[in-house]
Amino acid sequence: MRAAVFAAALALAGCAQLPREAAPTPTGEARLGGRISVTVAGDAHKRGTGGAASFELFGGPHAGRLELTSPLGSLVARASWKPGLVTLKTPDDERRFDDLDALTRELLGEAVPVAALFDWLQARPWPAAPHQKTATGFEQLGWRIEPKLPALVATRLADPVVTLRAKLDGGDESTP
Repeated sequence: MRAAVFAAALALAGCAQLPREAAPTPTGEARLGGRISVTVAGDAHKRGTGGAASFELFGGPHAGRLELTSPLGSLVARASWKPGLVTLKTPDDERRFDDLDALTRELLGEAVPVAALFDWLQARPWPAAPHQKTATGFEQLGWRIEPKLPALVATRLADPVVTLRAKLDGGDESTP
């Protein structure tokens, strides 16, 4: 079912959408938005999977929300997390997951370290894990991160290769 939820959510964008929720208001919590694409090279059938959408990322690694919007502007998926609870809402369904890795594995076919994305999108290593500098960025958690603000390319160095590309709209808009 690799990327089936993600692809189905984007395909349904013209038919159904989720209602918008107010942005969280905790002081100092991130609010990042832009375009994101994830490609998983070669699954069991030797075809890539993944998808692209506009995104808004609210909160932080321990509690937050990721919203995916279709090219037509419809909110098609909302992932939310807090200690002990990770959920994914689509226009047709709401599902619970053990953790963010399980959620991204279901959405995209492979786990993507959402907790680290808050820092990676701001061109810095995630402080909760060791990293090594490279000529164009750094490596962390088995990923090569090449930040060029306001864009990011993150490539998982294991098989299958996963490439995440993001371009921020205006960078960090932390709530005052």
